[in-house]
Amino acid sequence: MTATGRYLVGVSAVAAAALFLSFVLPPHDGPAVRLALGIALAVQGPLGWWLVRAVGTDRFLLVWAAGIAARLAVVVACALLIAPKLGLALEPTLFALVGVLMGFVMVEALVVRAGDAGVGGDGGDTERRRTEVR
Repeated sequence: MTATGRYLVGVSAVAAAALFLSFVLPPHDGPAVRLALGIALAVQGPLGWWLVRAVGTDRFLLVWAAGIAARLAVVVACALLIAPKLGLALEPTLFALVGVLMGFVMVEALVVRAGDAGVGGDGGDTERRRTEVR
């Protein structure tokens, strides 16, 4: 399976789990979880794919740092602006947002790791060496 396929399957699995969870939680928490899922998909989807595409390039660390900064900015914006403006409770919204974002980060790591395992027959060491900071 290609990196694109692995990434789409992983993101879809995390999104499906979060959506399922939004329907089994207490009714007042469901909208907060669904909002968090939508925000996370809108932000993390492109960021994660950008990172997966940057593996093995000189811009990998820049892309990774930009992604971390963007995720932090989204959590802050959700806490200070979005959730209060919509009248949603902060706890379920922020827990869901951070949880889904971390699930997506794990998908990124798994996709990158699976891609490394297929490089050069050496378990991926060649690819990893190219992304190290020296």
